[in-house]
Amino acid sequence: MILGMSTAAFTDLHVIISLVAIASGLVVCWGLVMAQRMPAVTLFFLVTTWLTSITGFMLPFVKIGPPHVIGAISLVVLLFASYALYGRKLAGGWRAIYVVTAALALYLNAFVAVVQLFLKQPPLMALAPTQTEPPFAIAHALTFLLFAGIGFLGLRRFRVA
Repeated sequence: MILGMSTAAFTDLHVIISLVAIASGLVVCWGLVMAQRMPAVTLFFLVTTWLTSITGFMLPFVKIGPPHVIGAISLVVLLFASYALYGRKLAGGWRAIYVVTAALALYLNAFVAVVQLFLKQPPLMALAPTQTEPPFAIAHALTFLLFAGIGFLGLRRFRVA
């Protein structure tokens, strides 16, 4: 039991929060690329992404592994993104820090989603049973390139108004 829920129910809640964080993050990053501020969606994205990392640490585990490392990195990235946006109001170099960390936080969530898809979806498991096969590497490369592109465009276009 976790927070009064079965482990399965808590895991489902964690997955739902993660998917909502990814969806809202895509909207926020689209706003960065289109030079539009979206304060309410941005707050929602940051809160759900924080919750994704926090709830991930609450899932049962035997030893520290890659998901914990990614979760810890995500929390540090979110700390910088939140501070740049709310503490420093995107002043000066904090705008760039915010754009990069927002895109990176979204990428980390998407990275974990891709890993989970290859671990849990039979067609993808068949393509990359050990996650060392080319389809897995290609999926990760495309994910990285997508979010690197978003970050790059966001840096060029998003300005504080």
